Order: sequence, then structure tokens, then C-alpha cells
Amino acid sequence: MERKLRWGILGCAGIAVRAVIPGLQQSERNVVAAIASRDADKAKETAERLGIERAYGSYEAILADDTIDAVYVPLPNHLHLPWTIRAAEAGKHILCEKPIALNAAEATRMVEVCRDKGVHLAEAFMYRHHPRYRLIRQMVESGEIGEVRGIHGTFTFNNAANHANIRYRRDWGGGSVYDVGCYPISAARLILGQEPEAATAHAFFSPEHDGVDMMASGLVEFAGGVALTFDCGMWASSRNTLEVLGTQASIEVPSAFVSGPDGGYNFFVVSKDGRREVEVPRGNQYALQGDEFARTVLDGEAPAFGPEDAVCNMKVIDAVLRSASERARIVI
Repeated sequence: MERKLRWGILGCAGIAVRAVIPGLQQSERNVVAAIASRDADKAKETAERLGIERAYGSYEAILADDTIDAVYVPLPNHLHLPWTIRAAEAGKHILCEKPIALNAAEATRMVEVCRDKGVHLAEAFMYRHHPRYRLIRQMVESGEIGEVRGIHGTFTFNNAANHANIRYRRDWGGGSVYDVGCYPISAARLILGQEPEAATAHAFFSPEHDGVDMMASGLVEFAGGVALTFDCGMWASSRNTLEVLGTQASIEVPSAFVSGPDGGYNFFVVSKDGRREVEVPRGNQYALQGDEFARTVLDGEAPAFGPEDAVCNMKVIDAVLRSASERARIVI
């Protein structure tokens, strides 16, 4: 039998319990062997509920476990840097929740430390590992929709009543650009296969939510007059879409980033001939992400997205947030 990657989970965050752990458990090359929490009882209860072998009452304990190969870091954004570095120093490979850091400088440091320690670091943009984005890129690169004229992405939801949510702590890296705006930014970079030149953004900074951006709209400029327009928000009706506009047709992705565990991945091509649904193989994108990570660590396979990609995405996020704060166009 092929060796499986043994995972430790640093924390009982909702994204870990709801999506990432089940995804790893459904994957082919991974085993979730341990989970840690600062609350030992919470770790134990979560482990029992999810069928995880061991529970620890501290993150340090899971890093000291020699049987653990890799850790998943779903902690609040301001803790990504210190715990990634500590995990790397313990010899663990790291899957870090998006956004990988608070800024590009932090992300660069994380990449450098992981490289020095010889461990693999990846940012947890699970949607990129599903075959539908490979199909979308192939359509764009083949010229099937003509020349790309623009991309539009949305990711909004309404959780504003929950004032205790960690997303509403400015010093913890709260705000909609960090939480969901990062998705259309990464998608545009992925589909166009290039890095943007400048960004302009406008945001609603809510005094009721520690001054974080609860809604933001942005324009990210790429070469050749192509741009990503996007909006993201945490105090708005739910949306989760992507459109790639070409000269001959457009691609519409209704559930662009978050889909059901095994469905909702189909997308549409709209042209003068009508609207055609493109069927995509079913599959859990969190499981696919885990298996791609495992092949890199266990088989030496080149990662689909190297850690430097996370630094590039943070540079755009830095520019978007600075633009929204200064009300100015920021060259990247």
C-alpha cells in the first residue's frame, strides 16, 4: 500500500471541522492522526466526533509528536506566521489557511523559513485543485472564448450580527478582503497566468466591527488592458461567482469557490449559439487539495502551486487594502 501522510490539526476552527478534516479523511493519501486545541476538552470532543486518533491540549504538543508529518493551520490570520515558523522548525510540512499571512513581507519570511528547514508550505486555496479550473484554463488558453477582455468575481455573505467573530478583529487580520476577496484575486491570477500591475479599491470600513472592511469593490489591472473587477463582503447577501469575458464567448461559474462536497462544480459557456453547461467530474476539492499536497511530500512531485504563489497573492491584497485606505491607485 502507498504510504499516507499523517496530519495534525492546529485548532478546532469551523473550516477545519466542517470541510478540511472531512476532506482529508475522504482523500486517498492522507490520515488525520491528531488534533490540538488550547482547550483540551474541546480537542477531545472534536477528536471523538470526527474519529481522530489523538487529541492534545496545546499546539506545542502536536508539534512534538514525531509521528505527525504535516500540520494544517486554520488559526486566525495574525497567528499564521508564528505557528508556520514553529511548525517548520519542528520539521512539519504546512498547509496554511488563506490568506497565508497579513502581508507579503510576512509571507516571504514564511516561505524562506520553510525552504531553509526543507518542508513544504502551501496556501489552502482548495478551489484551485478541482479539475473544473483546469478545464476553464484550457478553454481560455485554447482561444475557445476568444481573447479575454475581463474577469469579474464576487464573494459575499452576511455574518455581521456575530460581533464576536474573529473576522471582525482588525489586529487579527479581519476584514472581507482578507477573508473572501483573496479568492477572486487568486482566480484571476490563475486564469490569466500573469501577475497584475496595479490595483484600485473602495471599501466600507464598519465602526461597528472594529473598523474592518465589511465590503470592498476593486479593480485589479493586468497587461493588455485586461482587468479583474471584484466585490467582496461580510455584510451583504451571499454570492460566490466568477465570469470570464471573452470576445467570442463568456464563462460563468455559479459556485466559483465554495461548492457542495461532491457537486455544484459545473459551469457554463455563453455564446451566440446559446448557454452550454459544461459537466465537471465530481470530487471533494478539499480531498483533492490534500492528495496533491501528499504527492508533493511523499512522492517528490512538483506542487501545482509553489509557496511563492502565496507571496504574489499577498502583494495584490496589500495593494488593494492600501488603495482602499488611501483612496488611491496603487502600483504593484
